[in-house]
Amino acid sequence: MSQRTPPDASEEADDPVHEEAALWVARLSSADATEADRSAFEAWRAADPARAEAFAEMEAWRRTMQRAPDPRRRGPPKGLAALAAILGLGALLGDPLGWIDRMRADAWTGRGGIETTVLPDGSRVDLNTDTALALRFTEAERGVALLRGEAVFDVVPDPGRPFVVRGNGVRARAVGTRFFVRIDAAAPVGVAEGRVDVAIGAGETRLRAGEIAVRGDDSRPVARAGDVARAIAWREGKFTVSGQPLSQVLSELERYRRGRILLMDAALGGRRFSGTLDLRDTDAALDVLAAAMGLRLTRLTPLLVLVR
Repeated sequence: MSQRTPPDASEEADDPVHEEAALWVARLSSADATEADRSAFEAWRAADPARAEAFAEMEAWRRTMQRAPDPRRRGPPKGLAALAAILGLGALLGDPLGWIDRMRADAWTGRGGIETTVLPDGSRVDLNTDTALALRFTEAERGVALLRGEAVFDVVPDPGRPFVVRGNGVRARAVGTRFFVRIDAAAPVGVAEGRVDVAIGAGETRLRAGEIAVRGDDSRPVARAGDVARAIAWREGKFTVSGQPLSQVLSELERYRRGRILLMDAALGGRRFSGTLDLRDTDAALDVLAAAMGLRLTRLTPLLVLVR
């Protein structure tokens, strides 16, 4: 019985069914696919026999890619090329909410950018990738609204005018110190020098040098010892982890690059990695991961990498 060859990228031009099928293959193969995703997929596939056929072609190509390379293999089918184009377009356009935040910001960075800015009081701020902040300085306080992302604040002392960072329900208040705030993290605040009062919701705690605030079961902040130097090593372009799940490592790398990194086998996501990766060159970082963990990378475009 002859084996069907996946369609060439030049065939089925502008075929929305194959584009949709490719999106479903990528979604269902990713580490974060849910039962709701699977139910929605089944409803989509059952609505039209052409959808089932297109999905079978895309899934067959994905399985072919998981085997050893074959020099006779033709290019990826139309659907996967379309998928790469779709995801690439999304990366070029960016997150709409990100652009809104940047329009409101006094300082911001794009995806992969790490920048330093000096505030009117002389305090220094290092902004991590995809970060935006707005100044709210008054006579009573030096206020900063962290709209998105992460920053390290090296604050000039002024006891009569506290330095206060607010973002996503987190408030960090300092007089003169060095600390970080990452508003989307389980440990949103950490102190490198001095002391910082942290409030999350109705709870409040004081952090000293070498401590981080984590969200407790009731979302109140809890002070714990933490490796603050490692947490802010991104300022030197370093990402160092010890026993961190691969899925989390890939998610962190994705913050520093345009496009997507798709983990095609959810079982791989629980494997753990220890080492240091270069955030300034995420392609090289992915190569290091692949060599260390026996992974295979497929770069469909500069904006789409499959990990198997």
